[in-house]
Amino acid sequence: MSIAAFSIARLPRIEFGAASINKLTPIARSYGSHALVLTGHQSFVQTKHWAQLQAEFEKSGIHITHIKRSAGEPTPEQVDEKVTALSGEHIDVVIGIGGGSVLDEAKAIAGLLRVDHSVMDYLEGVGPQLSYKGPSTPFIAVPTTAGTGSEATKNAVLSQHGKTGFKKSFRDDQLVAQWAIIDPDLLATCPKSVLAGNGMDAVTQLLESYLSTKANPFTDGLALQGLEATKHSLQQLYDSDGEHAGARENMALASLLSGICLAQTGLGSVHGLASPLGAFFPIPHGICCGVLVAAATKINMTALRSRGENAEALKKYARVGRLLGGDQNLAQEYALARLDDALAKWTRELKLPRLSDYGVVREDFPHIIENISPSSMKTNPLALKDREITQLLEICL
Repeated sequence: MSIAAFSIARLPRIEFGAASINKLTPIARSYGSHALVLTGHQSFVQTKHWAQLQAEFEKSGIHITHIKRSAGEPTPEQVDEKVTALSGEHIDVVIGIGGGSVLDEAKAIAGLLRVDHSVMDYLEGVGPQLSYKGPSTPFIAVPTTAGTGSEATKNAVLSQHGKTGFKKSFRDDQLVAQWAIIDPDLLATCPKSVLAGNGMDAVTQLLESYLSTKANPFTDGLALQGLEATKHSLQQLYDSDGEHAGARENMALASLLSGICLAQTGLGSVHGLASPLGAFFPIPHGICCGVLVAAATKINMTALRSRGENAEALKKYARVGRLLGGDQNLAQEYALARLDDALAKWTRELKLPRLSDYGVVREDFPHIIENISPSSMKTNPLALKDREITQLLEICL
């Protein structure tokens, strides 16, 4: 069988494993003596790792400018304000240590420190949409959650909240981290709600990458490996409050692989909907994906069967059903049912909320559908009709 041509976009250099945080200081020092370090407001800075890093930076002659980002997803205004405040400093390297929001904001700041523009000039679908020329400041990503995969992507996702809000990407190959340092032990301090939401984000990204119309043999192998890693570990990590070391490793790996995959293939209907939902309502991205993925998968599979489209996609869904169900001998229809059951079980046992818990009502559906992200929908296994998307939202309400 011939293999269709495919290409792989740039990836960061990766350091993975317990205690890999100890490699950060010498890596940062290789770029210079002044580092901008962006962290979350409290979770990481309250751990032993932060005190140790500060001591190591000082010993290595690295001066740090430390910024804590506020709660919630980053906005264009927050990025521009920080870049303006730093305009008089020469920053050799930007280090983001935190969840997806921290990494996205750090990535955007790194892209703007040496460029005389607002981030609004580069956001897709907003403003002048200028072509980014760079240069970007070297960026090191250190995730402390497992789900977004931002450490492996060129996207800095920024949001403007409210009924006229948006959720858009500042996106360029120059924004890809020079290094991604993934230390599974950093997950030990994550709250259960974060473990659940981010874990389901990883599952969604792996599944949607695998089913993407731009999937290829390289990403297929990584996506299946990532889904295999989540099979037991997502629930184990949640049930143990982050204390299960093996589950931490598996979910950190799943998150990394999900970021690598989505950067190459694009995503699907869940992320298409997550864009307006996350902009118009205060729904954390991981939670939004977790709420939607079971229903979106059901709607996709039903539409594929009823229309007789994309038989290969149904075969791929069935492969995932066999993987998550632990039975490689299941016939296709039984495997599809097993996938449906597995996703619904995660949604239930991880205690994910409903869309209505964040203020979504049926009257909002037309506005949500009108603002769906076209880039994600283009790589969905098939083009969903408005009535099918309405049905999806109804299930999750």
